[in-house]
Amino acid sequence: MDALKLWSLSSQPLKHLFRCASSTTTTTTTTTLRRPYSFSYYSSSYSRVVLRCCSSTTTTTTTTNAGVRNRRVSTSSSTSDRDAVRAIRLKKVEELRSKGLEPYAYGWERTHTANQLQDIYKHLADGEESKSEKDAVSVAGRIVARRAFGKLAFLTLRDDSGTIQLYCEKERLANDQFDQLKALVDIGDIVGVSGSIKRTEKGELSVYVDSFAILTKSLLPLPDKYHGLTDVDKRYRQRYVDMIANPEVADVFRKRAKIVSEIRRAVESFGFIEVETPVLQGAAGGAEARPFVTYHNSLGRDLYLRIATELHLKRMLVGGFEKVYEIGRIFRNEGISTRHNPEFTTIEMYEAYSDYESMIYMAEEIVTRCALAVHGNLTIDYQGVEIHLERPWRRETMHNLVKESTGIDFDELGNDLKVAKEVTLENLGGDLDYKGKSSLEACTSIGHLLNEVFEIVVEPKLLQPTFVLDYPIEISPLAKPHRRIAGLTERFELFICGRELANAFSELTDPTDQRGRLEEQVRQHNEKRAAAISKTESAEDKGKENDESYEVTLDDDFLTALEYGMPPASGMGLGIDRLVMLLTNSASIRDVIAFPVLKVQQ
Repeated sequence: MDALKLWSLSSQPLKHLFRCASSTTTTTTTTTLRRPYSFSYYSSSYSRVVLRCCSSTTTTTTTTNAGVRNRRVSTSSSTSDRDAVRAIRLKKVEELRSKGLEPYAYGWERTHTANQLQDIYKHLADGEESKSEKDAVSVAGRIVARRAFGKLAFLTLRDDSGTIQLYCEKERLANDQFDQLKALVDIGDIVGVSGSIKRTEKGELSVYVDSFAILTKSLLPLPDKYHGLTDVDKRYRQRYVDMIANPEVADVFRKRAKIVSEIRRAVESFGFIEVETPVLQGAAGGAEARPFVTYHNSLGRDLYLRIATELHLKRMLVGGFEKVYEIGRIFRNEGISTRHNPEFTTIEMYEAYSDYESMIYMAEEIVTRCALAVHGNLTIDYQGVEIHLERPWRRETMHNLVKESTGIDFDELGNDLKVAKEVTLENLGGDLDYKGKSSLEACTSIGHLLNEVFEIVVEPKLLQPTFVLDYPIEISPLAKPHRRIAGLTERFELFICGRELANAFSELTDPTDQRGRLEEQVRQHNEKRAAAISKTESAEDKGKENDESYEVTLDDDFLTALEYGMPPASGMGLGIDRLVMLLTNSASIRDVIAFPVLKVQQ
């Protein structure tokens, strides 16, 4: 589209502001006028007049294509505006350097943060100024708003702690600094200022500026305050802009840091020691998940990014440590959803000479202490649901919860898998979609069937904190057999808001039993893998990759470690991302991971 744009800035002579593109025959002219020095927040610091001349071809565009064309024009216009702003700001960089001023400083001596000033001078009356020498202050931060009225300018400065107004008077600033401020300082710039403190007649605490310096010249415009950065995908890709445009986003990550610190304090108060285990591993163990595979050139071998920290932490118990934990990144090459990200953070902890009952107490302790650290109370709101974290939390077996929700008593079904599937489908068939029915029909044991029914029917209903106890042995290869009930293990999972938050066992220490279970797990996976490979080689599925097509390897070194003897122990893994979601009322895991993995931008 042919265009003629006139940019009017207080900071540039007219010859720098007139930008003209060649035009052909035009039929429409649209003029937009913004009042000079009107209040601007997260927008460019200049007013503008836009004269847009459209060629006659535009008028012949069909109605069917108008929407698409308008979106293209909008995108093109937006990119053009952005490029124009960048070009203007680059000229300002040149102008600053021509005046002997470096637009990218080495540092700035600050005396206070914005929030400290707000607290120290909260007693200051309207219209009052603190003029004593001890009240000389120096602050630094990003300019997020500005207004100018002749010989007076007001800027809003934001630092990590909050915001404060900058009160700038021409007579107060030396030489031509006021003119430089109006001409060269844009929204988005990072500046340092020195001055005294005053409260305006309208009650706004301000730094009464004596001098200022541009510390970092911003070249790109920030999103408009009132429209903000609303494109969700762009918010995740450019989280740095998201944090500037939406301060509440940065608050989520401050709360995350507070939660992680509180977790450390909680477990260390019980004598646990933080250790570090390998991210690159020769065998991906400790969970059943598809790993990321890489190749080590010097060693000439494949390595895996860890899918759990469990097996190496247990090696620490074999080595003589009795209470260990690790907060670490886990990597699983699986699906992405509001609950799942390919890399996520967990805490895993192991305590010698204890069973899974002790981990119930630890889970309650960690979550409640984090809730108090963030909210100051144990009643929180999550997506419109009031969650009560007061202890003790409900404890119930998986069998009883399934019976309660479906009426199916798996204790009475015995070991006949065919009959169990028929009873289950008869009871639930009308409420299941195709995927749910297929999942039930694919179960290879009573234990798998029980767990599948639990995940489909019961799990979404567990809104209040609930410990689900005593899982089937078939789905718990690393847990000790239940001491009283055959076919079950001493294992629990903690659910809040229909999501698994923690998983814990009385740890299996019998090396012979452990080897047998892991070998059976590998055998079952290899059968699924062979079937998956066979399916992908068929004509209709050729080229598709199945979730079961990856290879599972046995961690022989872990089994060797167990043969040296591991003490009785309990262990727990807790998802930190999901805990942060809960305590910050975040609907998606991407909202609590600063830079989540995303699809390649087309």
